[in-house]
Amino acid sequence: PPHLFLLSIIWSLCDFDFKKKKNKNKNKMESNLTASPTTEPPKGDKLAGTNKASYSFFPPPSEDLVPYGDPNWYQGWNMNHYYNESHVKLRNAVRKFIDEEITPNCSEWDEKRNIPKEVFKKCWEAGWLPGVIGFWPKEAGDKIAGGIRAEEFDVFHELVILDELCRCGSGGVVWGLIEGLQIGIPPILSFASPTIKEKVVKDCLRGEKFIALAITEPSAGSDVASLSTEAKKTEDGKYFIVNGEKKWITCGHFADFFTVAVRTGGPGMGGVSLLLIERTMPGVKTRHMPCSGMWASGTAYVTFEDVKVPVDNLIGEENKGFKYIMHNFNHERWGFVVQANRFARVCYEEAFRYAHKRSTFGKRLVDHPVIRLKLAHMSRQIEATHAWLEGVTHQIKIMPKEEANIKLGGTTALLKAHASQTLEFCAREAAQIFGGLSYTRGGQGEKVERIYREVRAYAIPAGSEEIMLDLSVRQAMKFAKL
Repeated sequence: PPHLFLLSIIWSLCDFDFKKKKNKNKNKMESNLTASPTTEPPKGDKLAGTNKASYSFFPPPSEDLVPYGDPNWYQGWNMNHYYNESHVKLRNAVRKFIDEEITPNCSEWDEKRNIPKEVFKKCWEAGWLPGVIGFWPKEAGDKIAGGIRAEEFDVFHELVILDELCRCGSGGVVWGLIEGLQIGIPPILSFASPTIKEKVVKDCLRGEKFIALAITEPSAGSDVASLSTEAKKTEDGKYFIVNGEKKWITCGHFADFFTVAVRTGGPGMGGVSLLLIERTMPGVKTRHMPCSGMWASGTAYVTFEDVKVPVDNLIGEENKGFKYIMHNFNHERWGFVVQANRFARVCYEEAFRYAHKRSTFGKRLVDHPVIRLKLAHMSRQIEATHAWLEGVTHQIKIMPKEEANIKLGGTTALLKAHASQTLEFCAREAAQIFGGLSYTRGGQGEKVERIYREVRAYAIPAGSEEIMLDLSVRQAMKFAKL
């Protein structure tokens, strides 16, 4: 019949067109798969770009590749909504420095519980040490690793610096090099007088002198408002007389300056002030604290006994110290997230490499399904944490500081707890893959053994996991509209 004949013609035409499109898409897919993943990225402003022929704006350097052993943008993913050419330059320069100057010495410095003072100067000269405080301060000059400009520097550059530094696989070395600076200098830069800044900032940024933040006490940790170190004014009003003790003070054993939380008023957060106390002041004593990990961090027990501190060393206004402490807490916790997740990556990468070398029952470890399952669970948690971290980092970059402190406080707390639990999981699973080698200092399992001892230093300081998780929900309750 005519109508069936007509339908058969239409069907043939449609089928021909479908096959034509299918073949076209197949050829396009094959072309994409055979394209080089190391196509040169476009230069300058075009990096944000439109190079349609390439799916890799950030080809990794010439080194062996462990999938999930580095963030995705190191491994050929197009992540130009966060990163540009300046981040690539900084990353390459910092990685080279860490690989040559820091990582080979970690074991020695950790065992000696000491980082040679000249190393800090090298970090300054390499152009990255001042970049760990949330921004690039004008006091640091304009020499930045990779030849990038100071006006280009953003929080993603700091993320790159911290992430690359932590590839060394020693939390003690990382804390010893940067933690005192990262948390001790920001209150001074933000709230101190020009006189205090002149005395402290430039020398500390250059690695010539050292600073520590002294808040935690034997009886007051996450509950900052309960601190009891007392600062009483003399009758003439010219000095504070400080008495009290601080505990677990990172870099405190070798610090020249201490940013100290003291009680100048009544109980609670309204009576807290910040003082700059100098090691040379009579009555200041420090002793090294033997901890299970973080050996090179200079963690100290600090005692103040009738220390006479000029009132000019008050940071900001009297009894406003709690506000100043909170001002930098988000940044401190964000820094812990970066560190913890890279250490989780180190555990994963070390385990991945070892699983390809070690054989049991006639085949490589990686050929056992149970080992692959461990690696898969490690990598999924690491990648999820890093994606969340980059999202929060982007908000830190675009939000005004005060707005970020309000909106991101709960999220950052939640992310910190998540990151420390990811680290704990990865350290344990890597230790299981390494077996006895992870229980032995030195050798193939050195990094995993050391990081396993350092997990608690991320789960407790800067707000314990329990405090962080509770804070995140309490903040959510404040913003809820039910």
